[in-house]
Amino acid sequence: MSTQIQHLAANTPQEELLQHMAADGAVIIDNVLDSQRLCALAQELDPFLENEVYGRDAFTGFHTQRIGALIARSRACGELALEPQLLDAARAYLAEHCDDVQLHFTSAVAIAPGESAQILHRDRGIWGGYVPRQIEPLFSTIWALTPFTKENGATQVAVGSHRWEKQRQPQPHEIAYAEMSPGSVLCYNGTVLHGGGANTTDNDTRVGVFLHYTLNWLRQEENQYLSCPPEHAQYLPQELRALIGYAKGGYVLGFYSDPDDNSAEHESVSPENLFSRHRDEFDTLPSEEQLVSRSTPEA
Repeated sequence: MSTQIQHLAANTPQEELLQHMAADGAVIIDNVLDSQRLCALAQELDPFLENEVYGRDAFTGFHTQRIGALIARSRACGELALEPQLLDAARAYLAEHCDDVQLHFTSAVAIAPGESAQILHRDRGIWGGYVPRQIEPLFSTIWALTPFTKENGATQVAVGSHRWEKQRQPQPHEIAYAEMSPGSVLCYNGTVLHGGGANTTDNDTRVGVFLHYTLNWLRQEENQYLSCPPEHAQYLPQELRALIGYAKGGYVLGFYSDPDDNSAEHESVSPENLFSRHRDEFDTLPSEEQLVSRSTPEA
């Protein structure tokens, strides 16, 4: 019998969602977005997908389009990154190993007919294996803008593989397909084996929006400061700016000093000072005792 990814209703309590993430490494939440929001996403992303620029190797896909910089390019994608249900779930899922999360990666992915299946992989591999296995670094989402079916390239997931030995590969019956309707979202972690599916249809392109969240002390896969530089970020809500990295992740983590400020007024300040006089939660210095306590690992 083939493995299946669990489907949950949009109003499922967070606790149940996180239980499935812990057990399976992936779960689908059905029908989170209504038709109005789906239409807004399509209208803002279609002009970029019309360019028909495809991947240059088997991993990125010779028949797959990948469009990044979604926060700068699409207001609807920015709103999606702040979707409370998923952002709160990401924070809760990763809370054991961080003070907060940051937006790690954005991409609109369109898998066209003729695309082959992507090799199964673990997204945590982008850090080269240096993050200890006991630390889960990712809570990732794929939002379906079109129907996801096994035939048109629905994401493959080896359910439960985040708990396997590193070298174990799944048998065919252990691979599930994230089949879901538009407006639904696949959530998965950085350790579960997964990959884009093959599109064997004649004319059915599968389109999804990828928004991944990670620990606020890890380097992001997508350089958000170049994908959404200050001249774009100034128009974003402060919460979204902070999520992509224009905030401190600790009292000295992520500060900047203005190289053109001869008054030295902006020395070791939060990136939010680029846009306002906003003070973030780490602007108040902790005591020396607190600093030592936070920097000393527990036995």
